[in-house]
Amino acid sequence: MTPAPAAPSRHQVLIVGGGSAGITVAARLRRAGVRDIALLEPSETHWYQPLWTLVGGGQAPLRASLRTEADVMPPGVRWLRERATAVDPAARTVTTASGRVLSYGQLVLAPGLELDWDGVPGLAPALGHDGVTSNYRPDLAPLTWEFIRRMRRGTAVFTMPSGPVKCGGAPQKIAYLAADHWRKRGVLKSIRTILVLPEPAMFKVPVFDRALRETARRYGIEVRLNSEMTAVDGPARKAVLTDHTTGTAETVRYDLLHAVPPQRAPRWLAAGPLADPQSPYGYVAADRETLQHPDFPDVFVLGDVANLPTSKTGAAIRKQAPVVVSNLLAGLRGRPASARYDGYTSCPLVTARHKMLLAEFDYDLRPTPSLPFIDTTRERTDMWFLKRYGLPQLYFRAMLKGLA
Repeated sequence: MTPAPAAPSRHQVLIVGGGSAGITVAARLRRAGVRDIALLEPSETHWYQPLWTLVGGGQAPLRASLRTEADVMPPGVRWLRERATAVDPAARTVTTASGRVLSYGQLVLAPGLELDWDGVPGLAPALGHDGVTSNYRPDLAPLTWEFIRRMRRGTAVFTMPSGPVKCGGAPQKIAYLAADHWRKRGVLKSIRTILVLPEPAMFKVPVFDRALRETARRYGIEVRLNSEMTAVDGPARKAVLTDHTTGTAETVRYDLLHAVPPQRAPRWLAAGPLADPQSPYGYVAADRETLQHPDFPDVFVLGDVANLPTSKTGAAIRKQAPVVVSNLLAGLRGRPASARYDGYTSCPLVTARHKMLLAEFDYDLRPTPSLPFIDTTRERTDMWFLKRYGLPQLYFRAMLKGLA
């Protein structure tokens, strides 16, 4: 006789994902007095990913972005070291890779996104050698700096894929850091630098678009708008750059290629009932203000996996987490969701060594500066020190502890 399957273990709140969003929400819920919280996260390493751009630019050590998952897990939260593989919102269950079934009263989805290295033909096998690197992998970010530091002449290509990506400014920032380093070494004029962007503008907020256009002009960077890299030949050091406006493709030989891969929701979510049919990348549907799933109000979505019309950044998560927690607590008490997220996000745009713009804006692309008495639309040294030292401290000591 086949034994009956074990009954699902039930938790008042189940959080999927132990990155920025999951840990922040867990910490805030614990501070609010919620006792029965389980968090699904298979990794034992926790990364502060915004620092990887500075690692690739030779301005920070990789170890500064690293903590163990145990170090950041809020006390009192049950850490389940497994990977989610399916969700049944009608039955209120999540299945794990081991076949375990977990039942929940309220579900928080924060598993992040997947990097699709195979989304560009030839990119995956080219990574890590023959001049090909990416700051979107921690093991490759230090290699980016090695390639930049060694380069004296030739062609450098920096690419961004179409579709939503985490930290949409990162593909540009490393190009500026590289160009600034080459300028100071006196070799910039010997290096052809190409920046490939899929959008019609360098930045969606006009004031920052103008500032970045000037930055690119200052360094002599060739900016290819409405374009993306569509193929890589690693052994030949060639990349195909396709202009989507004209449909033409150009093959460029490179000496250095910094590539950002296409990105999408985890496959188990993209193929499931919570995915937004309006998202070709499988991101999860969420009310843009309450962050609840439109069909299942006991499911909350935040961070990179949410299909929201705002940039996927840690700054966005910092504003989303209090809204999720407030509305989740209201649901536990039988009250309607009243907290609202306005789409706030922030992108620290590093333009040179010790220089940075700070773009802060909402759903309507209106600038929403946290420090209105400081002009962050201009390059500032204090903003660079904020990114390098202030924001990591805010992240580890306050945000992940539910204090900011």
